[in-house]
Amino acid sequence: MTQRLNYMEQSPEFFKKMMELSGAEQKSTIEGKILYLVHIRASQINGCGFCTDMHIKQAKIHGESESRLYHISIWRESTLFSPRERAALAWTEILTTLPAHGVPDEVYDRVRGQLSEKEISDLTFSVMAINAWNRLNIAFKYVPGSADVAFGLTKAGLS
Repeated sequence: MTQRLNYMEQSPEFFKKMMELSGAEQKSTIEGKILYLVHIRASQINGCGFCTDMHIKQAKIHGESESRLYHISIWRESTLFSPRERAALAWTEILTTLPAHGVPDEVYDRVRGQLSEKEISDLTFSVMAINAWNRLNIAFKYVPGSADVAFGLTKAGLS
């Protein structure tokens, strides 16, 4: 696969705003461990190899177990995720696939049973951000692993 263009160079003002949005996640009410799960799951659903690869490496660097990383795509059947993590993954999936008639009340109610309104709001912005990054990287064919050195991801020990 060959990268089509460098959106960072072509649209630096938009790239800067995207980075600001992603940077705001550092102040989120959603813990980093869950944000990695969310980023990975949305990227898997969207088929974004660059983001899936990057976020798996980030999660590994920050202590995520390989078993849990392998189980993200089967989180419903796995016993490795807490109710809070399951709620975040369910919210990620419904917002990423967005059914024609919106988010069903039953999904919202289940998520609301685990997360506060502020947490749901913060999580929604995180899901929006990763979906936007996925679309950029898919559109311009960013190559998985191509930014490992620049982003310090080689320390994940995955190649």
